[in-house]
Amino acid sequence: MEQETNQQSLNRLNSIRAAVLGANDGIVSVAGIILGVAGADHSAGVIFTAGIAGLLAGSLSMAAGEYISVSSQRDTQKAMLEKERLEIENDPEGEFQELIGLYQQKGLSKKTATIVAQELTDQDAYKAHIDVELGIDPDDLNNPVTAALASAISFTIGALIPLLAITLSPITWRIPITFLAVLAALSITGIISAYIGGAKKTPATLRIILGGIIAITITYLIGRLIGGHIL
Repeated sequence: MEQETNQQSLNRLNSIRAAVLGANDGIVSVAGIILGVAGADHSAGVIFTAGIAGLLAGSLSMAAGEYISVSSQRDTQKAMLEKERLEIENDPEGEFQELIGLYQQKGLSKKTATIVAQELTDQDAYKAHIDVELGIDPDDLNNPVTAALASAISFTIGALIPLLAITLSPITWRIPITFLAVLAALSITGIISAYIGGAKKTPATLRIILGGIIAITITYLIGRLIGGHIL
């Protein structure tokens, strides 16, 4: 029961981490698009349209990619579970000895490992094997739909920060306010990411901030170049 609880906790942490990364992608991607456009064209309509297009394209792309990725993981999990079920069905004695060996690897004596393996096998041989050998809970497999929705939503939330910042700001303050909004948002995602990963918060956060600021600065300068010399 304890391992099941730990597995569920790990799944939640992975979901939170994925959501934070999705939000971070939304912040940087859409900020880069709108600042690049703003550097070339001051029209609020053009900037907003570009931002919405980036938001929709990014969120749908994130959802599709996450759905495909998690579906593949789920298919692999199902294949592993089915393989284990067939092995237990076709070679129960061999699988029983394997179970004993697995518990010995965990530090139990052969006598104790045999007793534990026998008791668990008597209750549910299949569950005993997938628990210790695969670490997969068949009732808690990765859900591709949930993962896709979470990625799309987190990307959208992140993307809305720079989009609202540049849309609602006075024209003369659009760029600095958007940069400040991105800086603040990346600081938050950086701190959360560091906390989840157990890393030192300052260097982890600074890496995220620096990477994001460099990306949006480059796109803005390219927009200015295009607006000033090409358009």
